[in-house]
Amino acid sequence: MNTFRTWINNRWAIPVISGLLIITALVILQVSPANTVGNGVMVSAAVVAGARIVVNAVRALGAKIVGIDLLVSVAAIGAVIIGEYWEAAAVTFLFAIGHALETATLNKTRSALAALVAVAPELAIVLRHGEQQEIPAVAVLMGETVLIKNGGKVPVDGEVTGGTGALDEASITGESMPVEKVIGDRVFAGTVSQGGFLQVRATGVGADTTLARIIHRVEDAQDAKAKTQVFMDRFSAWYTPAIMVLALGLGLLTSDVVLALTLLVIGCPGALVISIPVSIVAGIGRAAKDGILIKGGEFLETSAKITAVAVDKTGTLTMGRPQVSDVVVLHPAMSREQLLTLAARAEAGSEHPLARAIIDAAAREGRSITGLPESTEPVPGKGIAVTTTEHRILLGNLALLAQFKIADTAAATRVADELAQAGSTPMIIAVDDIVAGVIGVADEVRPDATQMVVNLHAAGVKKVIMLTGDAPLVANAVGVLTGVDEVRASLLPEDKLDAVAALQAQGYVVAMVGDGVNDAPALATADIGVAMGAAGSAVAVETADIALMGDDLLKLPEAISLARRTVNNMRQNIAIALITVSLLLLGVLLGGVSMAIGMLVHEASVLIVIVNAMRLLRPSRSNAASGKTALKATPTSDPNRRTSQLLAPTTRP
Repeated sequence: MNTFRTWINNRWAIPVISGLLIITALVILQVSPANTVGNGVMVSAAVVAGARIVVNAVRALGAKIVGIDLLVSVAAIGAVIIGEYWEAAAVTFLFAIGHALETATLNKTRSALAALVAVAPELAIVLRHGEQQEIPAVAVLMGETVLIKNGGKVPVDGEVTGGTGALDEASITGESMPVEKVIGDRVFAGTVSQGGFLQVRATGVGADTTLARIIHRVEDAQDAKAKTQVFMDRFSAWYTPAIMVLALGLGLLTSDVVLALTLLVIGCPGALVISIPVSIVAGIGRAAKDGILIKGGEFLETSAKITAVAVDKTGTLTMGRPQVSDVVVLHPAMSREQLLTLAARAEAGSEHPLARAIIDAAAREGRSITGLPESTEPVPGKGIAVTTTEHRILLGNLALLAQFKIADTAAATRVADELAQAGSTPMIIAVDDIVAGVIGVADEVRPDATQMVVNLHAAGVKKVIMLTGDAPLVANAVGVLTGVDEVRASLLPEDKLDAVAALQAQGYVVAMVGDGVNDAPALATADIGVAMGAAGSAVAVETADIALMGDDLLKLPEAISLARRTVNNMRQNIAIALITVSLLLLGVLLGGVSMAIGMLVHEASVLIVIVNAMRLLRPSRSNAASGKTALKATPTSDPNRRTSQLLAPTTRP
């Protein structure tokens, strides 16, 4: 009994039963053309295939929707009333087959979401009371230690607290190569161990994991409507009743009921209605497989129109990990170690990102920095003034020295200019009103930054502009290296917003790529806000218009290219649907197209539209190999200096 129920609920059950009844009726009618039994079997075939159609039509009418099911229902019932039993059975049978095929192929277009759900782990091995216990993944508690063995799925988001291993993170970031994990690294639910043994402290469980948020986001995105789809829905709401009125008018005018009923079937806008959503589902699904989350159809459609991309420098074009690149001693009585130690002591009370780089550099060289200065006075846009028990230390730019009336800055000016031209942020240090030296802090340009710019232009983007708060010399050095079209430096967050608004005023559709904090105003103003490395940020996954899950710049041009392909696919589908309906209507009016043939062609057009959309599920062509753009270190005659391949991340506030 259970087997029968399972079979009868299968999408193919109704078409099979209806088809067998039609074959039986045709055999009976072949023997006896006027046989009542044969006609009864044919009507039974129409009822089996058409019952669900009529029910759906009534439900739609209850919701004040005049849809395709109503057109087919009226046509089939009318055909039975006038004795055209074969036409009624053929129309409903073909519609049932078309519905089953549509369901099957639409499920295929949602395969990316199904794949994400499939990687969700069901079980977890946790350490409880010193023992390993296998429990459902949803039962893991925050803070518990989860064990990840070779070949196992990671059941939680967490932090590695012990062991080493390699994880396949393709389900999250789209990255095909396994990623090595060591103590302190983050891991994500749904990733798979490719070797090693990891102990992970759970920081996200159940619905609070990155994978769960991605699945939720993709579900919402695939159901969200593009502007074109909203228009087509409105068009269909008027088109379907118009076809019914036209069929009624034609029937009254010609007294040809069959012609009127045929027009109802031919006029079904099925392919037109499905042309856009099926492309959106496939496009967003393909993007999700590649580690690109697009918020919905509207944002996908806008992304296809992007003509300008604004990028932040620090953490986007550069690695976002500033390091000391140069230590230049200018005072004859001071050593390199002393200069670096004094700078680190001064920065001990600072919250600026560059402070961490200087303190870390001192620590690497064995210079212990303990305690805080007696006073730390930030000087906005210039640097800091620090008082210790022994010295007054100034650390910043030339404007800071001028404010405190420090003399003899010619040598410091020359060195600072050289460092800035080489791509480092120079910080001049003065001890007790005497210029002691210059320290350069820099950030490495991402190796794929140049290739990203090339790929963006290839994807149809006209302008790539860098917006940064850094000094012009440093920003220009990065700009030359990466090949961006324009550099705007020394910008405050509100200046970046103004820059994006200015691009929009010039007619550009702008995408802004940033870290979501300092760049928040510009990201909100841009037509499309893009977050990079979003796998580690729940906020970015939920709010960014496009979230690049991995830390891969080349995903940006890939996202824009996919958006353009998807919109082109939508246009192709609309053209297929309109041409098919137009030709069929012409065929009906000129004669030669029957109700059954019309339904057959109509269902074929629906399938063609779906299959065309499924082409988007194929992986896009690989991007060109990333350009390795980092500058080479160049030895110099001065042992205290090195020209670095690092480039500056930011200036002081």
